[in-house]
Amino acid sequence: MRRSIDDLRTFYGEPTGALVRRVLARRLDDAWGEANGCDVLGIGYATPWLDGFVGARRIIAAMPGGQGAEQWAAAGRNRTLLVDEKRLPFAAGAFDRILLVHALEEADDPRALLTEAVRALAPAGRIILATAARGGMWARAETTPFGHGRPFTRGQLERLVREVGLEPAAWSQALYVPPWRPLLPMADGIEQLGRWVFPGAAGLIMLEATRQSYARIRPQGLAQAVLAGRPALTPSPASRDHGPPAHALVGERKRP
Repeated sequence: MRRSIDDLRTFYGEPTGALVRRVLARRLDDAWGEANGCDVLGIGYATPWLDGFVGARRIIAAMPGGQGAEQWAAAGRNRTLLVDEKRLPFAAGAFDRILLVHALEEADDPRALLTEAVRALAPAGRIILATAARGGMWARAETTPFGHGRPFTRGQLERLVREVGLEPAAWSQALYVPPWRPLLPMADGIEQLGRWVFPGAAGLIMLEATRQSYARIRPQGLAQAVLAGRPALTPSPASRDHGPPAHALVGERKRP
């Protein structure tokens, strides 16, 4: 059973939720910048981050029926829809960027949901999955949306995207600070330290993927940004041996 829209909205209006918004927003800004000229789709509860894509041509927030929908930026190019997550009401290849947040963890069938997202993804499109990290403290905190449903590991997300015809391109982790309000003022320092000292404590895992055929022909996005020396997410090659976790590099953010 999905968290209700009221629960999600309440959480992201609190200090702990504000921290999550800020941390993930930084990673998305590094990854996609303002999404200039792109059609963007958010699935699950992505509205706290969709406003950052100010250069997008069109932004749609698709909220699953079991969750409920909220009114959001309905004027102009932006819309909110209540959808059946197994049958998204979009034409094939309609979106250049697709972001899934609080989407996979509580889905009845994560593969079916992701299959529909891939159908709506343009041939050269890019998709980011942001999920609760298995083993992290946030996945054990039922007072947050990350403490409900099924958390994931990097390997599980990689297998899932490959099953639906995508190829992992980059990944990152965040939310090393425990979800305890007294520690929130120290969040930035804990995030810096946690990447190197407590990698398994991350509460959020992000994976970017592209279509397999497109990735083999012409690598794009974050994998290409690595060549410039400042990736937002660490490139994730096809190897199934994950070894020690990699992490986002800290530095000035790079726009595409």
